[in-house]
Amino acid sequence: MGRLVSTEGLTEDQQEILKLVRQFVEKEIIPVATELEHKDEYPTDIVEGLKELGIFGLMIPEEFGGLGESLLTYALVVEEIARGWMSVSGVINTHFIVAYLLMQHGTDEQKQKYLPKMATGEVRGAFSMSEPSLGSDVSAISTKATKTDDGSYEITGQKMWLTNGGSSTLVAVLVKTDEGDDSVYKNMTTFLIEKEAGFGETAQGITIPGKIDKMGYKGIDTTEMILEKHKSSADQILGGKPGQGFYQMMDGVEVGRVNVGARAVGIANRAFELGIAYAQQRETFGKPIAQHQAILFRLAEMATKVETAHAMVVKAARLKDAGKRNDVEAGMAKMIASEYCNEVVQDSFRIHGGYGYSKEYEIERLYREAAFMLIGEGTSDIQKMIIGRALLKDYKL
Repeated sequence: MGRLVSTEGLTEDQQEILKLVRQFVEKEIIPVATELEHKDEYPTDIVEGLKELGIFGLMIPEEFGGLGESLLTYALVVEEIARGWMSVSGVINTHFIVAYLLMQHGTDEQKQKYLPKMATGEVRGAFSMSEPSLGSDVSAISTKATKTDDGSYEITGQKMWLTNGGSSTLVAVLVKTDEGDDSVYKNMTTFLIEKEAGFGETAQGITIPGKIDKMGYKGIDTTEMILEKHKSSADQILGGKPGQGFYQMMDGVEVGRVNVGARAVGIANRAFELGIAYAQQRETFGKPIAQHQAILFRLAEMATKVETAHAMVVKAARLKDAGKRNDVEAGMAKMIASEYCNEVVQDSFRIHGGYGYSKEYEIERLYREAAFMLIGEGTSDIQKMIIGRALLKDYKL
């Protein structure tokens, strides 16, 4: 390991966790990642290994069988995993967001019911806000839960872009409930929906059609979710009270943006490692290309971008761990990390020359994976809107 993406002030426990994850990535992920990715094959053995390491319960409190670690620890673990294969970090991210929503907003009964099994990976989580026609406009969701005479709900609609949609058994789904409030944001509710793993009809009134074929982010199952008069009890409302869904989900997205920033750092770091290694092996005009000033300058810029993105992700995570609002910092971290990730990967791609275009080289996979960082958990334009509006409040004349 080089000097990049080191973090000051970590505890011995944090250092030990990162050491174990790094060893796992080197031994179990990097050697097989490209082959599995090209086959679009689910990384079953890797996921089982992560369960044994306790990663699925990393932030779940010890009282529920988890490790009780911080968001910072989680972000640093994600950096390591994404460095090996970004898709694997996606397996644990949506699971973690559902666990986080339960920890922050769930009732005592919901926590007791789900968190111990989520800590072991027995229950696997996914969450869903998006729909086919709304993009980033969450307020425009049309999936609706209608209250019936017996106090239960019937949910009908179509959700889109569920990471872990097939492999998950618990999905946090944002729907409209129209409880009569004037604000559209107070007429949204998060339901905890149980289903079987797999595709087709996975529960009463729930269909998971199949995997969406994607340019990158392969291996992991990204799906739609079709709900047709799915019956759910009021007990399955996150927090037990309707109308809180939008604010719950936005809380989850804040930590999700830290996660995507960490993923981007992991990809960028790996791209830098590949680029600087290749530049010392490939020779032109009688010397390694790393000795040409054009390549040397490019490597210096790549390393600086990796370090900058890492520092911003660490800051955003530490703010959240301190109990402070981190919407601006998470947005900044996600924006800069994703943009820099793409720039670093492109530079590494150029250093590889024609070989970078070959599927035999790892950088080809990273090139496709980096593109997803630009849109996951909100595009850079969305982040700029969030950051800009918050800054106008802070610096109001």
